[in-house]
Amino acid sequence: MVIDTGSELSWLHCSKTPSQQPQFDPTRSTSYSPVPCSSPTCTNRTRDFPIPASCYSNNLCHVTLSYADASSAEGNLATETFLFGESEVPGTIFGCMDVSFTSNPKEDSKTTGLMGMNRGSLSFISQVGFPKFSYCISDSVVSGVLLLGDGNFSWLSPLNYTPLIQISTPLPYFDRVAYTVQLEGIKVSDQLLPLPKSVFVPDHTGAGQTMVDSGCQFTFLLGPVYTALKNEFLKQTNGILTVLDDPNFVFQGGMDLCYRVPLVRLALPTLPTVTLMFRGAEMSVSGDRLLYRVPGEIRGGDSVHCFTFGNSDLLGVEAYVIGNHHQQNVWMEFDLENSRIGLANVRCDLAAERLV
Repeated sequence: MVIDTGSELSWLHCSKTPSQQPQFDPTRSTSYSPVPCSSPTCTNRTRDFPIPASCYSNNLCHVTLSYADASSAEGNLATETFLFGESEVPGTIFGCMDVSFTSNPKEDSKTTGLMGMNRGSLSFISQVGFPKFSYCISDSVVSGVLLLGDGNFSWLSPLNYTPLIQISTPLPYFDRVAYTVQLEGIKVSDQLLPLPKSVFVPDHTGAGQTMVDSGCQFTFLLGPVYTALKNEFLKQTNGILTVLDDPNFVFQGGMDLCYRVPLVRLALPTLPTVTLMFRGAEMSVSGDRLLYRVPGEIRGGDSVHCFTFGNSDLLGVEAYVIGNHHQQNVWMEFDLENSRIGLANVRCDLAAERLV
């Protein structure tokens, strides 16, 4: 199951026929109920969806969801009873999706669907009503951790908190149901990028918010900030890494700083740490999390690795987005009651073992 703090509706792959992919068969459930078009759930509670809900000939509420990585899913809204431990949550609204498209079919075939966890009224966390949740994303094949409710553990370091930012006035480019924090600066090693704090503050249209999005793989920065980071990283890695000299190669549409690394090399050289500085907390990105090997991309005897920060402007996104790659091995606590996010470095594979 994909945990996505950047989207609202939870959904499952649905099918009435057997498949190798994990799927939900609604005909085998006595508590499953499709949502009709005339339902207030369909007409009123889907207003935050980027694509409006529609009514199909079968009179069911049809939804189409699209994501920043160009993947999409469509199907019908429905209600079902979900079970958590010994607790039942009847009438939970979700999407029963019979059509999906993904840019990564291999990974998608392993998942049963997506759990929408943003602040919208139809998100999973809003429907079940937990005031706090946490997750921990491992950098290995070990599954991550999702914890609903409090998580005070002796083995977890004290969390540093950054407040959630909310703007009550509707603005065209501000996502009011996203988890928005205030980015205040970026360091490469100990070198603070020479940028005014105003570049990190949303403007009068709402453009420029910083969203924590576990459903997005990498981190994307608005053009001027990205350019400053790119130039400083290039400066500090000069002579350490070989830049891929191909202006036409842009990974995932927004990542244009890539390097050639000899296939015979077993490990990356020591790289400068990039630190994202939030109000009250920091997130440091180091080692292998700074470069991502592009699958199947070979140049001569070299593999291609790209810098894991991209340019939002190239994607047409008017925001800073903190993706899941940089949240690996960080305990992420979303304290909704106190409107804040807590961070602490931890080995997420070991955290998963402790919680079994």
